[in-house]
Order: sequence, then C-alpha cells, then structure tokens
Amino acid sequence: MMNLSATLETEEDLLTCLQIKFYHPQQSSKGLYELLPLRNRSRHSVDDPIKLGRDAQACTFTLVDIRVSRKQLALHAYRTPQSPDLLFTIQSLSQKGRLSVNGCALGHLERMDLPDKALVRFGGYEMLIIREAGEAKGSFEVEFEVLEVPPSRETCMCVPTSTAVMDTGSRAFNSYPAELTALGPLETDETLMYHS
Repeated sequence: MMNLSATLETEEDLLTCLQIKFYHPQQSSKGLYELLPLRNRSRHSVDDPIKLGRDAQACTFTLVDIRVSRKQLALHAYRTPQSPDLLFTIQSLSQKGRLSVNGCALGHLERMDLPDKALVRFGGYEMLIIREAGEAKGSFEVEFEVLEVPPSRETCMCVPTSTAVMDTGSRAFNSYPAELTALGPLETDETLMYHS
C-alpha cells in the first residue's frame, strides 16, 4: 500500500509560477489594476483555469476597464506524458475583442500552448507571461506586476517568431528591422543578396 503522505504536496515543493507583467499606455491615469493582487503570489489549483476579464464574479482576476471583455482570456494548466513540467495553454474568451500571443491571433474559444515567455496583447494591453518551472503537481502560483515600459520594446517580441524562407533558402527576412517586418513580406532584389 502506498504511503498517502508521500503523494501529498508539501510546503517544501517548489510551485510553478506564472509571472504576469502588464503594461497599458493609460495605466498611470486610471486605476486599471486596482483589483489585482500586485507583487503578491497567489496559489491556485491546477484543476481550475485562471480567468481574466472585467467581470469580478466570472473571473479569477479583474481589470477595471470597460474596453476589456467581461471574460477576456483563460489560462489552463496541463501536463504531458513526456514531461514532468506543468505547462499552460491560453484561450481567448472574448467574442469581440482581439487577442494575440507572440503575434498569432486567437479567435473566440481558440487556444494555444504558451511558451515559457509569451507576449499577449488585447485592448491596448501588453501582458508578458513568464513561466517559472516548479515541482508541485497539484497547484501553481500567479504573480502580477505592472511595467513602466511596453514589454514588446524590451523583449523585441513585436513580430511573430516564425521566419520567412525565401526562394534562395536563406533566412534573410530576419535581417530587416522589426518595423519593416511587421509590415509583411518584402520584395528583395536577388542581386543584393549575392553582393552582401
């Protein structure tokens, strides 16, 4: 018979933590984050998704902003047979608001796996989510912080992480400044590539 106390989480277990860092251009003049537990880690069960939006009764965490959907997004914890790490998906819950993760747009109820570091955008907000791995299997922590500058400026995560491969097979698309690559595919003169 298995010892029950050996399977229970202890206080010594290191919990996975989602650091969620917000930025909004108008955050200094409004109390957008007054309902968030800033700089305090809160513990959550892996069975319950974390919901973020403006409806305090429907969401785990609330933003005080009428431009945010009642239910904006959800973070779901999961595990795979190949890894002991606690991983997360992000799901768009908004029917009207647009949500993007590292430049990839998500429609209503669409979800995607979160990498260890993700830039999420919606309604003027930039939200940098960083996953700190832990050992505990039944719960995780969430910690909120407000940034003074947009995380896209600091992390250079302003364009999708995929790169375009040109007919020549080179990855020349990455050599252009982010401001140009955000505009979309560019025409190139093949003779420039041979002379550079």
